[in-house]
Amino acid sequence: MPMFDPPHPGEHVRANCLEPLGLSITAAAKALGVARKTLSELVNGKSGISPEMAIRLEKAFGSSARHWMQLQLNYDLWHAEQRAGDLRVERLQPA
Repeated sequence: MPMFDPPHPGEHVRANCLEPLGLSITAAAKALGVARKTLSELVNGKSGISPEMAIRLEKAFGSSARHWMQLQLNYDLWHAEQRAGDLRVERLQPA
């Protein structure tokens, strides 16, 4: 059953990784080996989780990279489905 308006994966990073450990974005970015801006944009919903970031999150926090990618996929797909009515696509049939 599809989720209704899933939260941005950055919200999961904030709520389930940073806050429980009392980490600032600056400290977490350093531990992840990324720029502070990169993590800030993710946590604030301005960018998504890339496969590389998913691996970094897995190494730092323990949740699998596949888990992080699934969160991103669910978010992206739900939002794309909301715009599906605007897509003009011709149904193709076999010859």
